This record gives sequence, C-alpha cells and structure tokens, in this order.
Amino acid sequence: MDQVTPPPFSAEDFRARVAAQPQAHASDDFGDHRFNPGHPRMNQVKALRDAAVLIPVVDHGRDATVLLTKRAEKLRNHSGQVAFPGGTIDATDPSPEAAALRETFEEIGIGQDWIEIIGRMPDYVAGSGYRIAPVLAMVRPGFSLTLNSDEVDAAFEVPLRFLMDPANHTRDSRMWNDLEWFFYEMPYGGQRIWGVTAGIIRTLYERLYP
Repeated sequence: MDQVTPPPFSAEDFRARVAAQPQAHASDDFGDHRFNPGHPRMNQVKALRDAAVLIPVVDHGRDATVLLTKRAEKLRNHSGQVAFPGGTIDATDPSPEAAALRETFEEIGIGQDWIEIIGRMPDYVAGSGYRIAPVLAMVRPGFSLTLNSDEVDAAFEVPLRFLMDPANHTRDSRMWNDLEWFFYEMPYGGQRIWGVTAGIIRTLYERLYP
C-alpha cells in the first residue's frame, strides 16, 4: 500500500520534515550575519551568551500554528518585540531543551505535560550577542495560558502555513551606527514579527521547506 503523504503545513507534515531535516554539523553557521555578511556589528560580539527558545508548533491537525509571545513593554531589552518563549540558559539547566521548557512555563504557563520535544535547529547567532538554541516542539491543544506580566504582554498563534510562505518574508533594514542592518519581518494580525525571531523563522523555512 502506498504511504499517504500528510497534508502540507499539518502537524504530521511538520513532524516528518523535522525528522528528515539535514544533519547539523559543527561547521553550520546560522544567524544575523548571514543576512548581513561582513557587517562590523558582528565583529563587536565577543563572548556569546547561551540561550534557548522553544518553537512551539500547536497540533491543530491539518492547520498547525506557531505560538509566539509579545515581550512586556516594561522590559529593559527588546521590549514589546515578538519572540519565541525562551531565555538565557542557566547553570542549573541540564540542556538547552530543559532551559526552553523552563522558560516557556515561567513566561506563559504551559507545562511539560503539554509539550513534546521533536528536534533542534542549529544554533542561531544574534547580533545582540546571544547564541540561541532553537528547540522544536509539538504542543497539544487545550492548554491554558498564564502570562507572566513581568515578561510577557500577550501570546498569540500564527498559522504555520503563513510563516512558511516566503511571499510573507519581507526584507527590511534600519541604521546601526550609520551603517545599514538588514533583517526579515513578517507582519501578521497587527503584530510585527521581525529581527531575530523572523531570522529564526526564515532559517526554519530554508531548512525544512526548500
């Protein structure tokens, strides 16, 4: 019997693509510098701080979504920006996966019982000085959100179909020390998805949806 191909952008299709993604190598080099080759901003990044984020794909069957957060406006760094749940890897975290799960629970209240880790992306180096481990996960629907108001103002879901469509990936730039800095942005539903978050999404697209 022929194997049935799962519908595109379904949770099943995403899981299959993660399982079949190219093997990561130590020489893999992903990050903001890929969109800004030779930019002096990257030369100023010295010791990178290790961080992890969860890429939570919610299993809505044929139409999977990605859960994102909007950082609190009162935060000192990256306030009001759209982000994945995550943060700095603590010394007490046994792995990037553990850090991503801990931060997800602390920020939006989804516990590990709702989350299945299904893989990792290669690390993403951000111009802000972080080496980010993107942890891929399936999230069972039916969860309740408990937002930590000190860190998160909102959480919302975006269709995977939208995020993995390159027609929705717009290149933009802003000035940094009188030099142009390029990034992707993906506006959706009144939210501006841009910067590192959009860069990670773009990298996910390039690896899983070539």
